[in-house]
Amino acid sequence: MFILYGLALGLAVGLLARGRVAGLANLQFRWAPLVLLGFAAQLLLFSDAVAARVGDLGPPLYVASTAAVVVAVVRNARIPGMIIVAAGAVCNLAAIVANGGYMPTTAEAMDQLGRSAATLYSNSAIMPTAALALLTDLFAMPRWMPFANVYSIGDVLIAVGVAVTVVSAMRGGQRHRTTEAGGARAH
Repeated sequence: MFILYGLALGLAVGLLARGRVAGLANLQFRWAPLVLLGFAAQLLLFSDAVAARVGDLGPPLYVASTAAVVVAVVRNARIPGMIIVAAGAVCNLAAIVANGGYMPTTAEAMDQLGRSAATLYSNSAIMPTAALALLTDLFAMPRWMPFANVYSIGDVLIAVGVAVTVVSAMRGGQRHRTTEAGGARAH
């Protein structure tokens, strides 16, 4: 849900910079269904009903859904801001893979949210020692914020990249289009 803050920030900055929300319609995001499928899989995977039943399939499903999103984001690297999103997504995927299909967090970060360890499969798992610890969910949002959760450096990069993408699109930053097949520019 941290990505929503990047979206809100991008919209606010875009409007302050005299951009137009209608400019978002000009984004030519390729393989969007892959992103939607990846996010939808994660929403389902981390719902209590599914998490209670997923068992040992949770970690590989989380890795696969995250990898699907990474692939689609990398495919769109030509869009301003997407390189930053890709860097954050790769950081998150690396941490998840290195920790067996879990995104580690700390008890301290969860305490700051007023939460305890998850009893069902979750996108954040308290781990005393984590591989690639600097890339894990080390930070906690203030409790008063909507959708308060733990987050990682990768999440920050994703949010910044989304904000850059939104501002750029609102300001008309994607003025040319490339075709899928030939790569020729249409003006």
